[in-house]
Amino acid sequence: MRLRLTIAYDGGPYAGWQSQPQGNAVQDLLEKAFWKIAGTRVAVHGSGRTDAGVHALGQCAHVEVFGKMDPGDWQRALNANLPPTIRIVKSGRVAADFHARFSAKAKVYRYLVRNRPVLPPHEFGRVWHVPHTLDIETLRRAAAVLTGCHDFAAFSANRGKAARETVRTIRKIAISCRTGLIALTFEGDGFLYKMVRMLTAAMIRVAQQGENLDILRARLKKGAPKWNHVAPAEGLYLVRVLY
Repeated sequence: MRLRLTIAYDGGPYAGWQSQPQGNAVQDLLEKAFWKIAGTRVAVHGSGRTDAGVHALGQCAHVEVFGKMDPGDWQRALNANLPPTIRIVKSGRVAADFHARFSAKAKVYRYLVRNRPVLPPHEFGRVWHVPHTLDIETLRRAAAVLTGCHDFAAFSANRGKAARETVRTIRKIAISCRTGLIALTFEGDGFLYKMVRMLTAAMIRVAQQGENLDILRARLKKGAPKWNHVAPAEGLYLVRVLY
């Protein structure tokens, strides 16, 4: 049976999603939980990587399992064998040709910024604290510049072959602000390594320093120099994967 899992996690304690030699990635802990339950190695295939410190509300993965346990049984068993900072929020059976990565059509990320002089202590490690005033309308204009199909090479840390395949389509960037908490929600057909964090840093800098939006337009041209600023990992959330 092929299971599709929807996974939420606090990225703070972990070395990202993808398996690491030290065994401290979310994928490692999921595979260890399957080992405890099934007594055999089960490969967990995720929709894509998240960096160390990045959170997820709706990471997606698939696994091949055997035996009489149904998806609900697997969800309960996995949560009983995972740390409380990783939860299986949904488990269901899918067709044998479903692939968490290759079947994905789009992803939604959200970046949270606390724009107040003082950071509430319960938000530490979960938002980017930017104490200086930001112009929300400038943020929205920056979002309009970046929306659409562009070459985002200047806003990525990709290397090798991935560095040559840098055209992506951002379907929309929604900006909301309530009591000083700014949410930037990105929906796109795919995102390059650190792309959302670099775009966020660029948008925040423009909104903070009142720089001309041409600074963003120039970075979308082929051969443009890299954007050198990256927003902290702790403000970023993988919200959901669209299929």
